[in-house]
Amino acid sequence: MNIRRLVTIGSAALALCGATAAPAVAQRAPGGFPSVIKAVREAPGCLGVETGQTAGGRRVIFAWFEGKKALLDWYHSDVHQRAMHSVFPNQKFEREPLPDLAEDAGPILAIVSVKFAEEPAPGVTAKIASIGIELYGPLPGGVAVGGRFAPEAVKVKGLREIDIETAQGAAR
Repeated sequence: MNIRRLVTIGSAALALCGATAAPAVAQRAPGGFPSVIKAVREAPGCLGVETGQTAGGRRVIFAWFEGKKALLDWYHSDVHQRAMHSVFPNQKFEREPLPDLAEDAGPILAIVSVKFAEEPAPGVTAKIASIGIELYGPLPGGVAVGGRFAPEAVKVKGLREIDIETAQGAAR
């Protein structure tokens, strides 16, 4: 629980500062934060980034990292630290994140989801109603027909990749 809380708080800025999906009806987009999406895309060890929004109004960032070192390097980067402190100015981030994650964990997908309150507090651009940061690694198997969601740099053991024309069959 403590690891999840720290990663959640620490990565809140990632979601708040840069999700480029359109805000849901009755939600205000965050403002005044540095753009971290561009920075995370350019971060060493970041394999790719996608953004979106769920039907329930959560803004979501999917960021793939080569492994634990790349994710921690991003976490400790100046851009991310400034973003964290702009979102949680009174929070102290003194604990090293992910102490239980193996150094050779392999590719990591960080999913950051944020739901903004419908009515932010007076003088506040956006207020967080909820935030979640979840980390995942690829499992063996699966199929990709005509492409895949994860970047090509993310290697998945046993993934079947099928050309879309092959899947649709040749014209007769």
